[in-house]
Amino acid sequence: MPHRFLALFFDFGDTLIDQATEVKDESFTTLQAELIPGVVDLLHELKRRGYRLGLVSNGPVGSIPNVLGAYGLYELFDVLAISQGLGVDKPDARIFHYALEHLGIPQSEYERTIMVGNDLAADVAGANTVGMISVWLDWAPRHRRAPTSEAEIPHYTIAEPLALLSLLEELEQRPGPRASATI
Repeated sequence: MPHRFLALFFDFGDTLIDQATEVKDESFTTLQAELIPGVVDLLHELKRRGYRLGLVSNGPVGSIPNVLGAYGLYELFDVLAISQGLGVDKPDARIFHYALEHLGIPQSEYERTIMVGNDLAADVAGANTVGMISVWLDWAPRHRRAPTSEAEIPHYTIAEPLALLSLLEELEQRPGPRASATI
């Protein structure tokens, strides 16, 4: 059975890795960091289920292979849209468009993609503005936890990465328009 969702996109810091554990060099490139509990199982399970995965992140290009490569996760991603390499930061729509277009997803199908991130202003507002489904990972205390605009209101909220699996199962079964929920 084909998936309802064409791709799942993730932020990097405080969505896949715990930013409090980052070791950086003088250029602010992350050399190593600990993953958030459940991330390894989540990403492997999503690939096993046949989802295409993308990374949409603000930061240095080198951080991604350094950290995800060390955990054997780098090769699971079908597209990387990293701000340093593209010259634009989230929530700029161009970084999202790059990732979506790289996977051949037309604008008419953006509503069949999901962006998971921890930052209401960058991840949620950025995804909402381009027409993606936003999933806010309310995990880290380092970011503002209350929306300041309608664009920052997530479609769904999860408290830990593995909760995305049950949310996807629910959404794959549900026809029709999106609704907001906390899982």
